[in-house]
Amino acid sequence: MRFGREFVSKMIPEWQEAYIDYAYLKTILQDIQATRKISVSNSQSKPSFARNLTRRYTRNASVSENHVIVFNAVTHAGYEHDMTYETAFLKTGEPGGDSEAAFFRTLDREFNKVNSFYRLKVEKARNQSLALSKQMDALVAFRHRVKEKKPSSSDSVSVDINALSSKSKENKVTLGDLIKNEANKSILEGIRMNRTLETPLSAIKTILKVHKQEELKFTRENLKKVEERLQRAFIEFYQKLGHLKNYSFLNTSAVSKIMKKYDKIAARNVAKQYMEMVDSSYLTSSDEIHKLMVRAESTVIEHFCNSNRRQGMNLLRPKENKELHRTTFSTGFFFGCATSLIIALALIIHARNIMGTPGQRTYMETMFPLYRFFGFVVLHVVMYAANIYFWGIYRVNYSFIFGFKQGTELGYRHVLLLSFGLGTLSLCAVFLNLDMEMDSQTKDYRIVTELIPLFLLALVVAITLCPFNILYRSSRFFFLTVLFRCIAAPFYTVNLPDFFLADQLTSQVQALRSLEFYICYYGFRDFRQRQRNTCRSNDVFTTFYFIVAVIPYWLRFLQCIRRIIEENDLSHVYNAAKYLLTIVAACLRTAYTLNRGTTWNITAWVFSGVATLYATYWDIVIDWGLLQRGCKNCFLRDKLLVPHKTVYYAAMVLNVLLRLVWLQTVLDLKFSFLHRETLVALLACLEIIRRGIWNFFRLENEHLNNVGKFRAFKSVPLPFNYQEDRDQDN
Repeated sequence: MRFGREFVSKMIPEWQEAYIDYAYLKTILQDIQATRKISVSNSQSKPSFARNLTRRYTRNASVSENHVIVFNAVTHAGYEHDMTYETAFLKTGEPGGDSEAAFFRTLDREFNKVNSFYRLKVEKARNQSLALSKQMDALVAFRHRVKEKKPSSSDSVSVDINALSSKSKENKVTLGDLIKNEANKSILEGIRMNRTLETPLSAIKTILKVHKQEELKFTRENLKKVEERLQRAFIEFYQKLGHLKNYSFLNTSAVSKIMKKYDKIAARNVAKQYMEMVDSSYLTSSDEIHKLMVRAESTVIEHFCNSNRRQGMNLLRPKENKELHRTTFSTGFFFGCATSLIIALALIIHARNIMGTPGQRTYMETMFPLYRFFGFVVLHVVMYAANIYFWGIYRVNYSFIFGFKQGTELGYRHVLLLSFGLGTLSLCAVFLNLDMEMDSQTKDYRIVTELIPLFLLALVVAITLCPFNILYRSSRFFFLTVLFRCIAAPFYTVNLPDFFLADQLTSQVQALRSLEFYICYYGFRDFRQRQRNTCRSNDVFTTFYFIVAVIPYWLRFLQCIRRIIEENDLSHVYNAAKYLLTIVAACLRTAYTLNRGTTWNITAWVFSGVATLYATYWDIVIDWGLLQRGCKNCFLRDKLLVPHKTVYYAAMVLNVLLRLVWLQTVLDLKFSFLHRETLVALLACLEIIRRGIWNFFRLENEHLNNVGKFRAFKSVPLPFNYQEDRDQDN
């Protein structure tokens, strides 16, 4: 692999603007090379005696290569290590000299940028190390107090120095123990615990501006929580140090490589001289990161791993999610099975003329809505797998943005395995349940076969809730946690995974209605005659038909309200208005499909049109960050990850077109070759595809925002809060 590609592949995506612009420096070298070629060709075209004079003059007038460049280091006042390096090129009079001077100006600018960025990051790491050291002192004292407690003691413990003195005489407690107890008491004085686990009660306290702190209670449960939090903080800190170390190495290597190329192209010998300056800079000469890493290693090994170095290093090293061959094989196997089943179904339906049987309409109104739920889920998961694939190609750090636990994030092959596995299972169920005729004598269907969709749904739910460490338990629990936070939207701080999943639910309205039909179809025992008369005539079912369509938008509305309260940002007010308007439009369209009438039609048209315009603008301008004024890319934005601009234009057009699928509802379009339920399913699939497209550009925009702010690491909440920290907050 060429160094340029390796350099880009090893970059921290969120820091890419802070790296040496290796590609641009190479373009300057290409200009130097082109200029020198022209110069050589011109010199060769001169008469022989002129060439000899030129060579003789050049040889006699040339100075030593050691004087091709001269360095100047400027130290900024008040900052010992904040130095700016300037390189003066002394051969500007030679052919290509201007390009060479431009090369060194650019190289100096890039190197000073890297050196300054590295110094600032090291300074922040040093401050974070001091904070972790204070937390570690508190943990050691906390452990000692917990060990002192008897199992029957109360949660809170107060230490009396006089009592300790008398006890020391009775139990021959050494002076060292008394000093240690007093030291532990001093360390823990004025410290409170930070509560990071959110509950509805903590949400109310947040709204009321009550601090998320609690008195120290010296219990083993609290000790375990503190140890887990502090261990996570040390792991995150250590891996951040590793990224800084890699940042220094990569940029130093880039300067070395580009200088070697310069020497070769310009026929100079100054790379060694320039690298001596680089080696003396803070970027290369500082050993602060190494010291901090050694200190973090020793702390974790001693206090969290019982001095077991192997265990400690396994804990600190980044975890990688390995792509296994069996995953690829299983994905291909289930894809082949699903494809074969689809072909077989089509052949059986055609051979038996099933679509022409009297039971076809009954089947489409009962069994089809049950099975299409799994089709919606499979399609959505396939779109998510495609998103992961393209995020990986364009280096969107989706695992960091979503906050996945390191080493547990699923790759696109894992996601495809789940989708094709579910698709194969669903198609097998359809095969077993394909009969569209009832018993002619009893006018009844077989109960076992009619319960197959319910069994399949129960199996999927059971696998999702399975507590055992199988089938990507970490990802399943992450999904369930975020889903619960979406349902309890007002009581939890809204993070990106929360509103991202809630947005996915807004594109699965028909899937939620299918779940509602499951409850009605099996709850009222309509499955015995394969009919939906009870569901159609039931007022409760009709009411929930409205509610189910509104629930996802209502959850997003509540999330916006929570963000308005916490962040006091006017943009969330506009976003909340968008979802409120969408709720009204969805209810009006649903009312029109059930009641018809000119009034319902007109109001559905008006509100749906306004909601569509509002939502489309929000998608493209706010969520995708496109249509920016004054940017270098016409009607897009300055930074684009996809090199082909037509992709963005096509995505905007598709978003607008797919947003208009609601027109079928108000226009009441009908196709003779399509059953109504089939048409509803196709329109729902179009909405899922639109959401999949939205997902890619939404996360791309989020990634670029992180890049602009150099946010590459999660902020791990520390377990203890000191008095001075609270004073600063106040």
